Amino acid sequence: MIVRYVMFLVLVAGCGGEASRADRQQPAAGEVGVPAPAPGAAAQSRIVFLGTSLTAGYGLEPDEAYPAIIQAKLDSAGLNYQVMNAGVSGETSAGSLKKLDWILRDPVSVLVVETGANDGLRGQDPDSLRHNLEAIIDRARAQSPPPQILLVGMQALPNLGATYRRRFGEVYPEVARERQVQLIPFLLVGVAGVDSLNQADGIHPTAEGQRIVAATVWTQLEPMLNRK
Repeated sequence: MIVRYVMFLVLVAGCGGEASRADRQQPAAGEVGVPAPAPGAAAQSRIVFLGTSLTAGYGLEPDEAYPAIIQAKLDSAGLNYQVMNAGVSGETSAGSLKKLDWILRDPVSVLVVETGANDGLRGQDPDSLRHNLEAIIDRARAQSPPPQILLVGMQALPNLGATYRRRFGEVYPEVARERQVQLIPFLLVGVAGVDSLNQADGIHPTAEGQRIVAATVWTQLEPMLNRK
């Protein structure tokens, strides 16, 4: 287990400086799996996935990341939404907050917030994570009209100690309750710790793992969407 934690920390440090295949191959506008609308077509509402390498699809092809799988689910359901994958490898909650204004330049219908894993890996104060999550939600709600928000919870590794792990884990449900937003308690439920569902680093999901993550997210996201 100690070896795996060391590999995790080294990998995260590397993720901040080198883009994954999914990061490099994302379309310039950040949208995944969505063709340009035909002239006269109804405008699509946007669902933005703000996140880390877990959202970016580290080590995978762009269409294997869970936001692209969500796009396929939307299309199959006849829901007129366009997904934007704003996941960045190595991103912290502070980094997610800094780029939020750029993301909100255009209207967003649903903002999915997956951030904080790298805060935990670096042992950053959970109170700082709480502040950044609250600021992301508050800033998003200042948009007119405000987007619906789906907060995605993460967990800290046991090697940081029971007290830190508890404090970190409490941040997400408390923020969701106080800011009255929808919550996915843990993004990697059913995937974390399962060797066959993770890449060689033991951390980032395989394509099959991403499909499970997409199903977890879809369960919470689909009821939030307007059927047009």
